[in-house]
Amino acid sequence: MIKIIDKNKSRLKRHVRVRAKISGTAERPRLSVFRSNKNIYAQLVDDVNGVTLAAAASNEKDIATYGGNKDAAKAIGLLIAKRGIEKGISTVVFDRSGYIYHGRVAALADGAREGGLKF
Repeated sequence: MIKIIDKNKSRLKRHVRVRAKISGTAERPRLSVFRSNKNIYAQLVDDVNGVTLAAAASNEKDIATYGGNKDAAKAIGLLIAKRGIEKGISTVVFDRSGYIYHGRVAALADGAREGGLKF
């Protein structure tokens, strides 16, 4: 019998392992990324107080393009950087949520760096 590996279960294990080591504060929040097949989401999270400081998603009305490609991911990176800088946030901790740093996740990170966030 062939075992089928559940990729999302493996990703969640990696995510828990990484989250045990990194945490966001009000001065340096965590830039959390979630990727679905159709959209990509980013949040700036203060884990000490348990609040989301800023968020951006490719399914917002401002983003007119398809959300499941690298162009949309870069646009979301620029948007989250803009929203973070408006709130006085310049440095963050990048949380890739167990995803491989490749493709849309890397494009979002590049967009956030271009927008002015440091990590």
